[in-house]
Amino acid sequence: MIRFDVLTLFPDMFSAVLGDSIIKRAEEKGLVSFNFIDIRDYTKNKHRKVDDYPYSGGGGMLMSAQPIYDAYQSIVKDLDYKPLTIYMSPQGKVFNQKMAVDLSKYEHIVILCGHYEGIDHRVLDMIVDMEISIGDFVLTGGEIPAMAVIDSISRMIPGVLASESSYENESHFSGLLEYPQYTRPEEFMGVKIPDVLISGHHARVDEWKREQSLKNTYLKRPDLLEKAELSKKDIEYLEKLKNADLD
Repeated sequence: MIRFDVLTLFPDMFSAVLGDSIIKRAEEKGLVSFNFIDIRDYTKNKHRKVDDYPYSGGGGMLMSAQPIYDAYQSIVKDLDYKPLTIYMSPQGKVFNQKMAVDLSKYEHIVILCGHYEGIDHRVLDMIVDMEISIGDFVLTGGEIPAMAVIDSISRMIPGVLASESSYENESHFSGLLEYPQYTRPEEFMGVKIPDVLISGHHARVDEWKREQSLKNTYLKRPDLLEKAELSKKDIEYLEKLKNADLD
């Protein structure tokens, strides 16, 4: 099981996303647990104010250190260990599938969601172990990125999905994009599924899947091929693609 504690100004945002479908069923099974802590509950300001002007000047406000620190202490004060604490930040390392797999091995993760123009850096130095970004762009807060990270990590927990094959063949898990998939009927608006998929020849189906995965990656995300583990046969197939007119 993995426990997530989320420090946020908007705890209600999370229930709409994580309180349904696969992740909700995982929580009901006891495979994951969530605790959404409202940072405003820990401010010492009678108006529940959690931000202030930055000393450096400029536009915007910064989240103050004290309510964040006290909210964090409400989680860790009775623990005999330090949970991995992540700050969702556009300055962080860009999240990917490998990180999701690695983080799924932790038993307790705390996620801090920022807002406004950022957070007083002193509290980041005090509690944060790593910063994560979901891409090279900026959002109004860390809640949406936190939901994406939690969802991605949770589905790596054994038992959350029906089987490991549910994610092992997905895009990015092996370093390549996924092959095209089809369902019934065999023909839709005059377009038939590839004959190999109904051939009953499992070895040929596996070969087709691998080739289509390589082709998909080559056409859509060729940058991924630089890090993917490729066999000699894979490389030979990619050379054929490069020499073919695929437009």
